[in-house]
Amino acid sequence: MRDDDLLLKTPGLEFGSGVIGPCDICGKRQAVIVLQKERFQLCVIDFLNKTWTGSKATPGSPLPPYRSERVTFPTDAVPSGEAAGVLLTPTRQVRRPVVLITPEVYGITTSLLDAAIHFARAGFEVLIPDVGKTSLFGPTDHLTSRLKLRTSGGVPVTTPRVAKLVRFYADALNYLRTRDMVNADKSAVFGLSFGGALALAVAGLDQRLTAVALAYPVPVTPADALTLVTAKVFVVAGRRDRVANASRAQLEKLPGGQVEFDWLTEVGHNYLSRDLRAYDQNRAEQSWADLVAFLKRQLMPPPPKPPTPPTKSPAAVLPPAATAVAKPAAPPATARAAAPA
Repeated sequence: MRDDDLLLKTPGLEFGSGVIGPCDICGKRQAVIVLQKERFQLCVIDFLNKTWTGSKATPGSPLPPYRSERVTFPTDAVPSGEAAGVLLTPTRQVRRPVVLITPEVYGITTSLLDAAIHFARAGFEVLIPDVGKTSLFGPTDHLTSRLKLRTSGGVPVTTPRVAKLVRFYADALNYLRTRDMVNADKSAVFGLSFGGALALAVAGLDQRLTAVALAYPVPVTPADALTLVTAKVFVVAGRRDRVANASRAQLEKLPGGQVEFDWLTEVGHNYLSRDLRAYDQNRAEQSWADLVAFLKRQLMPPPPKPPTPPTKSPAAVLPPAATAVAKPAAPPATARAAAPA
């Protein structure tokens, strides 16, 4: 009897039992979990992903590139001591870098979900803290920050309201680094518009960051706060975006080579947002590709090439005169005279 036939032959087999057999989704022979008293069994990955609920995948079908779930992470920024977020995890079982997305004052928007999906498909573990379900940033905070943005020329990252929000995102980043199968030494933050300024503030607070990716960010105030950013920065924006151009003027003062710009023509603010009139699909997809390429360069560098083995030099060929066999020398005259006749 084959061991995967235990599903049918073993009496009293209960839901959740473990046996050895091929997974009905990925097709690999391994320890699987019994879902029903019939030949329907899933490996742990598919069980956690809940693909068994209404799944129509045939045995051997490839896994989706990522799975998503709602998680909670510890933080001292809220009275309850924990906050919710949306986590996207690649299904490929390899160590992967992490990307934290810093939502703006409107919470999780379509453009942020778009970013998370693009990054997760590329192999990054992504977390979007659900700031909209906390009491950190209410209508009063929103209006105050917008007014400061207009009057002082940037997001006031040192005020108590914004500083508390930045600490909240820093806690989310610390949680993300503790996840299984992640490379805690390779981490990045991404933000757009108002969230771009928050991403820069997080980068100034956390010196362990490897990269910062931004889309049409707004300026920060005081501008000296940017001097705390040590990670590489990449910015995509439109030339018609006056707010992003003001942010560029600040970022250009950082040391040479630290910031890369990808400035597009004929687009303005919010061109990555699907639900807004400014959305430009062609340029948006190109910008997502550029952002993913930047993160891969910084967080997934190719392994170093092995050293080239030394080539053997050809053996030196001696000239013909040197290779000729030497003739024996004639005996001395005195020796010939002494010989008998």
